[in-house]
Amino acid sequence: MEIVRPQNRRNLLSSSNEAVSAPTIPLYRSAPPLEVRLEDFESFAIDRLRVLKGISDGMSRGKKAEEMENLVKDLWKVNMRHQEATQVLNKDIISHFVLRLVYCRTEDLRKWFLSMESALFRYRFRLLNAEAQRTVMEEFDLPYRAVSNVEFESIKEKLGQVARSMGQPSPTADAIFYKVPFEEVPELVAGRRVFINQGYAYVAMNQIVSLVATQFRSQLSKALILTNRKWTSSIREQEKHRLTPIVEALSSSYLGPDYSQSREYADISLKDIDQVAKSSFPLCMRHLFDKLKEDHHLKHGGRMQLGLFLKGVGLNLDDALAFWRSEFSKKVGLEKFEKQYAYNIRHNYGKEGKRTDYTPYSCQKIISSTPGAGDHHGCPYRHFSEENLRAALSGMGVNSQAMEDVMDKVRNRHYQLACTLTFEALHGMPCDAGINHPNQYFSDSQKILKPKKDSSA
Repeated sequence: MEIVRPQNRRNLLSSSNEAVSAPTIPLYRSAPPLEVRLEDFESFAIDRLRVLKGISDGMSRGKKAEEMENLVKDLWKVNMRHQEATQVLNKDIISHFVLRLVYCRTEDLRKWFLSMESALFRYRFRLLNAEAQRTVMEEFDLPYRAVSNVEFESIKEKLGQVARSMGQPSPTADAIFYKVPFEEVPELVAGRRVFINQGYAYVAMNQIVSLVATQFRSQLSKALILTNRKWTSSIREQEKHRLTPIVEALSSSYLGPDYSQSREYADISLKDIDQVAKSSFPLCMRHLFDKLKEDHHLKHGGRMQLGLFLKGVGLNLDDALAFWRSEFSKKVGLEKFEKQYAYNIRHNYGKEGKRTDYTPYSCQKIISSTPGAGDHHGCPYRHFSEENLRAALSGMGVNSQAMEDVMDKVRNRHYQLACTLTFEALHGMPCDAGINHPNQYFSDSQKILKPKKDSSA
């Protein structure tokens, strides 16, 4: 792919007939000869990343196959649209190859991308009709043959036994089965969902997704290794002033609102702050708030994380200065506070220096931080010991069953999902979108709690 400047408005893939005649699901075997506008390079990738992260969240929550199919269908419909219908396929292809570049760079990134893209392929394949599925199979050029009528009759009873064990009707004479080496369909073998005879598995047409998904995963895994070699040997250096910064930032991109301005249910004053800290602050901010009250001081990382969060929930500059002054002056004195700390608070609100409107930290940024000795910022779900995390969750009022669910997610490094489960346990309501930002946690909490207060009043 060639990246062109925004002013170049030529039709993408205009010289390639492959995009029009390609199967419903591209196999992404090689990047087609196309030109991509720089603005589309990033925006298309972000839209696809929303799909993949939605799939990751759904899988982490243990959604069933039918729920995942509906989720993928909705995610694709919302995020992968294009104002020009003829460009939908182009967007699909471009976004995949951009993210392949983004996620080829480390083993962990490759593992995540491979898993999510394989899952996306699997569910998109299932949504195709039988004819489209066969078209995709032909594109893979698989060397497997359909079972003949004679062979089908000889194993019909065995196939029926497998079908009935899964609660399905016995196959009829017009059913199509493929005879493949059993190692090509490991998930069907592991789940005892296929008949095996003399080293071959007999795969029904409605199970063929397992076969093609295995092929897709193998193909993509090899491609990621090759892409990584190209990235490290030439692309990274050649594009260091243009594409490299975009590529390196995308893998840790926060995709939601920036909360630089307070939103509905997010407008607090000094008299409210102690109460809402207990009811609506996420654990990362509540820990900082409690430590500030306890020690009357926070290091720079903690001041930035908590200060920008408070700005995002609607604490105005005058109240912010009063809040920090009242705590810090107890330890460092009023004069030292005004000389060393007040400037940074005004700076965060865009009133000093370059007048930049700084935004609150997202979960991604907080999780990736590296607190040192004496620091209290960061993500408790990642940076706390198990003992300290359990104590903190208990202090918030999380019950024992919910706590075990949270700890299970922490052990599997699903830190944002652990925070989501904490939110659900404390509020007694599901958070389908998941927690992706501390200010989102606060806003969603206030939406639930404020109507209750208003009705009781």
